[in-house]
Amino acid sequence: MNPLRDPQDRRLPRIPEPCALVIFGVTGDLARKKLLPGIYDLANRGLLPPGFVVLGFARRDWTDGDFESLAHDSAKEYARTPWREEVWARLAGNIKFVGGSFDDDAAFDKLSACLDGLRESHGIHGNAAFYFSIPPSAFPQVLKQLARTGMADNERCGGWRRVVVEKPFGYDLPSAKALNDLVDDVFTRDDVFRIDHYLGKETVQNIMALRFANNLFEPLWNSKYVDSVQITMAEDVGIGSRAGFYDDTGAARDVVQNHLLQLLALVTMEEPTSFDAEEIRAEKLKVLRAISLPADVAAGTVRGQYLRGWVAGQRAGGYLEEPNVPADSTTETYVAMRLGIQNRRWAGVPFYLRAGKRLPRRVTEVAVMFKTAPHLPFNRTDVEMLSSNQLVIRVQPDEGVVLKFGAKVPGTTMEVRDIAMDFQYGEAFTEASPEAYERLVLDVLIGDRTLFPDAAEVEQSWRVIDPLEQAWQGTKPEQYRAGEWGPRAADEMLAREGRSWRRA
Repeated sequence: MNPLRDPQDRRLPRIPEPCALVIFGVTGDLARKKLLPGIYDLANRGLLPPGFVVLGFARRDWTDGDFESLAHDSAKEYARTPWREEVWARLAGNIKFVGGSFDDDAAFDKLSACLDGLRESHGIHGNAAFYFSIPPSAFPQVLKQLARTGMADNERCGGWRRVVVEKPFGYDLPSAKALNDLVDDVFTRDDVFRIDHYLGKETVQNIMALRFANNLFEPLWNSKYVDSVQITMAEDVGIGSRAGFYDDTGAARDVVQNHLLQLLALVTMEEPTSFDAEEIRAEKLKVLRAISLPADVAAGTVRGQYLRGWVAGQRAGGYLEEPNVPADSTTETYVAMRLGIQNRRWAGVPFYLRAGKRLPRRVTEVAVMFKTAPHLPFNRTDVEMLSSNQLVIRVQPDEGVVLKFGAKVPGTTMEVRDIAMDFQYGEAFTEASPEAYERLVLDVLIGDRTLFPDAAEVEQSWRVIDPLEQAWQGTKPEQYRAGEWGPRAADEMLAREGRSWRRA
């Protein structure tokens, strides 16, 4: 080990040990558009070890060359970094494929033998991560095969074995518990990585840097100065080809239970004692346990479903017109809710969360709305164009941070209006932000669990969503036209408390 290198210095490049990444469902969109391009980008940045192997598993009668061709085309089309054939040539020799179905014992025996052989041929020392890019319904069968063959056993393999589980982490609390128990029966707790790709975004990680690296914000980050917090995840697209999944899920289960509640936890958690995975998770879990639901669910939540309309100048059909959506579906494509946090820092501050499809534009942001000054020594006309101070964290697109405050308009009169200081990642830094999956795959291979929710977080998030889902049973969603910012009832929900949604 280099005596000048501090192993805790996170500024230094982190390169995993020689290992294999086994991708189940390697022919799906996630693998083709995110995982394989992300692997190429890591290699292009020099962040993968020479002894790194990509091993695909799918129901295909393919050779290694067939899989290498798919991987090449996918990486070249979707890679973030410039394409270099010499980089791909180094990867291409380390791409393997095993064909078979999940109930095929012989295929998993072959997979196990292949990993054993890679110890000597590529020096992976038994290190392998299994990425479940498959439907949750297939998890039990694959886990059973990994247990049967001993591929999940660290001691037998002589190295580490990890599993990566994609969301959704269950459908409700009972199913989440069952899934967690199932995974924990096969892998040790420290070897389970639950991916929420939003936590891999640079702007989400910057929430912690913004809060805990700057003394400027801490004195203001509480109910004495914060009026409310709005967390928005707006999409301008519909459900595409996901009707089979989405109509059984809805907006609350699809994104609020995971993405938005994780953003809420990062914004409101107490400062951890260190930037350690367990310390950060402990503070997030405290917040999730302190969340309070509206006393009147009907008044404190809104469900919506989009009708035919116009988005960005394009005609868009309604949700019930989407392919394979039942004509009588009551699934929500929009949800808004008012939550509280019952602790000393945040008691009394409303947290407004909203997420929806077919909204005017794509944007995810956290807006901290500060209280107005208790006394303004200006005439009313002087401050007609002045609103409350805001700190807005833009997660996507146009990643950055906006601070909104009042300033005098140049001239001979006293007029104060809003201005904004706008920090953008693309302008402040020369290096482009890596894709979320690029960062998270690297963390899996290194064994860094900081950005991965654990079982307790997942289950506590369901304890927030399940009571709302139960209250909504038998109700019909409000309607809104594609291209609008959701149902009118969502505006009325805030208006009753003297507030309005920030137009993102």
